[in-house]
Amino acid sequence: MHRSAAVMAWNVFKFCTALRGLGSVMILMVLGVVGVTYYAVVVNNYGPALFAAESMDSLTAFTVLLLFHGLLVMLLWSYFSVVLTDPGGVPLNWRPVVEDEEAGEAMPLANSEFSSQILNMQQSAVISDPGDPRIRFCRKCNQFKPPRCHHCSVCGRCVLKMDHHCVWVVNCVGALNYKFFLLFLLYTFLETTLVTLSLLPHFIAFFNDGEIPGTPGTLATTFLTFVLNLAFALSVLGFLIMHISLVLGNTTTIEAYEKKSTPKWRYDLGRRRNFEQVFGIDKKYWLIPAYSEEDLRRIPALHGLEYPKKPDPESSGL
Repeated sequence: MHRSAAVMAWNVFKFCTALRGLGSVMILMVLGVVGVTYYAVVVNNYGPALFAAESMDSLTAFTVLLLFHGLLVMLLWSYFSVVLTDPGGVPLNWRPVVEDEEAGEAMPLANSEFSSQILNMQQSAVISDPGDPRIRFCRKCNQFKPPRCHHCSVCGRCVLKMDHHCVWVVNCVGALNYKFFLLFLLYTFLETTLVTLSLLPHFIAFFNDGEIPGTPGTLATTFLTFVLNLAFALSVLGFLIMHISLVLGNTTTIEAYEKKSTPKWRYDLGRRRNFEQVFGIDKKYWLIPAYSEEDLRRIPALHGLEYPKKPDPESSGL
């Protein structure tokens, strides 16, 4: 039993090490798919059609190219925002705030004797309820953990409001870049859907033995681009639907798995407020990977350390 557990731990460590090694390979793969798609849509098909003799073909090509480039800019902006934005780590010497029941106020945990007692408690007990406001401690990082914070074995540190570690963005998805990740999914779905629909006539003509201009190489590129974008559109749609439901319930992928063991989820404040904790209140910023200064000032959840909760019925006497 002990031997199998040790082997499993070793295998997991080996897997995490491999994920760290992917690094820029995944970024190059994403850029490669974008490059092939750009060649097939712009250079190969709709670029030449833009200067066609028939005005209808020219108008269609202009519309497709305009939408394609607009979505591509937003996709790459969102993608590199996820890649380059730190998802949020625990600040140095961060201490949780505990409630002083006698004084009726909150105070930061600072007393060394009390701290040692808390550490001993956390090292000997496992908190099973992710909605429980008790003090949490990470044994791997040897530090206190803010609410909704989890340790990432790939990054080797605790990440604020960690959702998951994504190999496609070579980064953790957490409190500070979760919105950017969702926008990346949205624009990827819209872009791949546009490409699929725009190349569909060429794909149908390929199997109907229709006359298609171009060399065998360009036709193969168009065929490959259609298949790739169709596959990405279908797979990303599933992830997008899943994450929309998580946002509306104010939970993460990890928390959705954890809270199966508890009926309470104190962070669910209603769909609108849950949405605002990820995207902010300013509507002008909802569809771009950025936040207004006003939102950053007014919404503590965007910083990843504090989250408003529903009142506990037991403590309020309800």
